[in-house]
Formats: sequence, structure tokens, C-alpha cells
Amino acid sequence: MTTQRPWREVPRLLPALLGLLLLALCLSHSRDSVRGGTARALPAAPTAAWLEFLSGGDSVLAARLLMVWLQAFDTQPGLSLPLVALDYAQVEAWLAQALLLDPRAQSPLLAASRLYSQVQDPVRAARMLDFVHAQFARDPARRWPWLAHAVWVAQHRLRDAARAQRYAHTLSAASDPAIPAWAQQMEIFVLEGTGEVARARALLTKLLASGTVRDAHEYAFLTQRLAQMVPAEKPVGESPEVLK
Repeated sequence: MTTQRPWREVPRLLPALLGLLLLALCLSHSRDSVRGGTARALPAAPTAAWLEFLSGGDSVLAARLLMVWLQAFDTQPGLSLPLVALDYAQVEAWLAQALLLDPRAQSPLLAASRLYSQVQDPVRAARMLDFVHAQFARDPARRWPWLAHAVWVAQHRLRDAARAQRYAHTLSAASDPAIPAWAQQMEIFVLEGTGEVARARALLTKLLASGTVRDAHEYAFLTQRLAQMVPAEKPVGESPEVLK
């Protein structure tokens, strides 16, 4: 666990050094970003050791500096890059590095699920959602909101039923008590929304029989939803009388 020191214990020269280093980074970025009106590609993520040196050994501060720089990258001197123009393999590497420096941070997963997944490119968007899904298991108690949002994006924006079901199943299978019941029940309603009503009914029936739903209002609501889950009838051919 990273221990953060109060600012009064930081050597007086360190803030000045940080300022100089950041200024040098900004000047370098400004000089290299636009040459002949072209934008500079997102570079490889800096190493954790270099970032910790820059932040005086404070890995939390290093993670924040990294996220600030990444999220400002699409605005370059004289240019405003669309997010879809970024190399998403590099974006993912930057986000992963930020989480490595500060595993408790929420901003990398927030950025992945709510910012970088909004591009009009299903492949890039799915990559960000898969990143959130992969990172969830390392800290379900803190990371479940971003996976729940990824379920919604996959189902309603990408129209990717299989991906939405996979994410929702991961939430439903997680045993961390910090995950609310509605998030763990998303799989049921994703299945219902994608037409797999029989599977949704089976899961909801199993949930109601398990005894884990203790709240009377929630139990009544889920019982009512179960009654409303009626599989669509298969089309029936016309009768001989109609054909006459």
C-alpha cells in the first residue's frame, strides 16, 4: 500500500523541480506535436519508475500526472484531435500504467468506460470495454460501477448482445458484498432484452428460490417481472380455412 506524505514533509526544492520537469515536458510536447500541421502520435506510456521519480516517489501523484497528460493529448497546439484518431493500443497501455501506479484510482476506468468508449468505432469502443472487464476482477468492490456501465454501452450503443451478456455474467458471478443486487441482476435483464427470455426466466426463478432476496419490495418486484417474462410465440402458419 502506498503511503502518501503530507506536503509539509516534501523537500522545498522538489515542487520547483516538478514544475521545471513538467514545463520541459509541455515545451517538448508543444514543439513536437505540430510539424507542418500534422499531429504527433500518442507515444508509449512512460515507465512507472520514471513517473515515480518525477513525482518524488509518490505513485498516486504519478498516476494523476499520467492521466492529466493523456486526457490533454487530443488537444494539441493548433489542432483538436478526434479520439478515434488515437492509437487505442497505446491508450490502453497508458490507462493500465495509471492503474499499476495507483490501483485504487477510479479515473482510468472512468475514462475507458465513459470517454474513450464513446467513439464511433465499434472496434476501439469494444477494446476499452474489454479493458474495463479485464481489470474488474482485481478489485470488484471498487470497479463494479465501470463494468456495469460497460454492460449498458455494449448492449445499447454497440448492440453487441454477446459482449453485454459476458460482462453481465461476470458481475452476477462476483461474490463481493460491495456489489449491489441490481448490478448482479443485470444478466437477467440483458438476456430478456436480447430475446433470450427462457434463459432470463431460468436465472430469475433460481434467484427467487435461492433465498438471497431478503427485501420484500425487491422480491415482489422480481416476482412481477418473472410473471411478465413471456417467451415470444413462434409464428403459426395460416390455417387451411384461410387458404381457401
